[in-house]
Amino acid sequence: MKVLVLMGGISLERDVSLASGAAITSALQNNGHDVIAVDTAEGSKFLKESTAQITDDIKTRPPDLEKIARFDRVQSLKIAKLEELSDVGAVFLAFHGGAGEDGTIQALLDLAGKKYTGSGMLSSALCMNKAISKKLFERDDIPTPDWMLIPRKDFDDEMYELIRREFPPPVIVKPNDQGSTVGLSLVERMAEYRKAIDLAFEVSEEALIEDYIDGRELTVSVLGEQALPVVEVLPKNKLYDYECKYTEGMCEYDYPAKIPDKTTILIQELGLRAFKTLDCKGYARVDFRMDKDGNLYCLEVNTLPGMTKTSLVPKAAKAAGYSFDQLIEKILKLAVED
Repeated sequence: MKVLVLMGGISLERDVSLASGAAITSALQNNGHDVIAVDTAEGSKFLKESTAQITDDIKTRPPDLEKIARFDRVQSLKIAKLEELSDVGAVFLAFHGGAGEDGTIQALLDLAGKKYTGSGMLSSALCMNKAISKKLFERDDIPTPDWMLIPRKDFDDEMYELIRREFPPPVIVKPNDQGSTVGLSLVERMAEYRKAIDLAFEVSEEALIEDYIDGRELTVSVLGEQALPVVEVLPKNKLYDYECKYTEGMCEYDYPAKIPDKTTILIQELGLRAFKTLDCKGYARVDFRMDKDGNLYCLEVNTLPGMTKTSLVPKAAKAAGYSFDQLIEKILKLAVED
């Protein structure tokens, strides 16, 4: 099949997306497909010889806002007019965050009448908006940490005092519509609170305050209708932050996780419920925290999870018996058959 891989883009997760795209491109080529890989921010194509160089290009911090601002936003949305799109059998989305994961690109591909990997426009938008996801979790009795949404336009000293009173530390402060822990802070002291909110507002118009669940980091990936083995994340830092996610040696992983069988079954059931509640398709990753009493809390659903050499979905797939190339082929097949 002729497959177009779209990667890069103009989100703060651009570097991660390029690394995922390089790994996906290599796997598709190994599987015998005719692959064109495009960085939508620059309109540049990546050939097999260059993809290996991309995979090591993830820094310990996301790209700065000034670098992202230099890219042409119009260029990144010209997907529906790409010459390469006319005769491809499917589009493999390797985006993370921004217009690539929030439903914008999905809507353009729907208009172009092209099959693509992952969830559709509405589901992508719902999952990217953490507050709306949480409302749907609560409706369907999927436990999630208590939370409060703060629009930048409404934030003032009065609201700040309300937040400090209703959500005393420790809390998580994060942008409402970013991934890869970009703009996320663990606030353990009142003196850190305002700085954390300001950081979230640097990359989003809305900040989310969430009770910090002191415990274990667990995640379950969903592939089609199958919940894969649970992965436990054991970061070197207190949080599973950007540095731990994308720097080799900064995190250890247990897959499958060393937890009781009944806990594994419950996480898999909750993960599938969250996947279906948000109308996801193809594949996704559902993140949880488990407190010291064994209570589970669903944090969010990632509709285009990372496919880098340190990413979690490939680890879960490996525990289920899939090689990386087989995982990529399965995701492509799900997209084409949908």
